[in-house]
Amino acid sequence: MTDIAVDQPIPDFEAPTASGETWQLSAQRGQWVVLYFFPKANTPGCTVESEAFRDLDPRFSELGAQVVGISRDGAKTLANFGAKHGFGFTLLSDRDEAVCERFGVMRDKKMFGKPVRGIERSTFLIDPDGVLRREWRKVKVEGHAETVLEALTELAAR
Repeated sequence: MTDIAVDQPIPDFEAPTASGETWQLSAQRGQWVVLYFFPKANTPGCTVESEAFRDLDPRFSELGAQVVGISRDGAKTLANFGAKHGFGFTLLSDRDEAVCERFGVMRDKKMFGKPVRGIERSTFLIDPDGVLRREWRKVKVEGHAETVLEALTELAAR
C-alpha cells in the first residue's frame, strides 16, 4: 500500500544514480520532476519508453523539468543502458525496491505464463514544491512521454 496521492507532498527519498552518486528528491526543489518507473533496462518496451523521454527531454527542460528514470537494475547496467542510447537524464537504481514500494509500483505479473513480481510501468509528475500533481499507472509506452509533456505544459502555465 502506498501513501502517495495526487495533490499531496511526496515524502523525501534518495537513490543511487547510474554514475554512483546519490540523488535526493528534496534537493530537486524549485524544478518539476518527471519520475518514471520502468521494469528492466535494455528490454524493448523500456528502451522505446526511455528513448521517447530522451527525445522530448529538451522540451521538458524548457519547462523547468528534469526527467528521471528508475528501475531495479544496478547502477552499472543503468550506466550502460544510458550510454548506449544517449540518455542525458538521470537514471536511478532501486535494487532494494524501497522507492518502488513507496510509490506502490511493485505488482504480481505473469511472464511466459509464470508468476513474477515486477515494476508496473508508472510515471509521476512532481511540482517544484515536491507535490505530486499527476500520476500514470499501467502505462502503455506508445505516446506516453508526449502525454506527460502535455500535462506538464498545462500545469506549468498556471
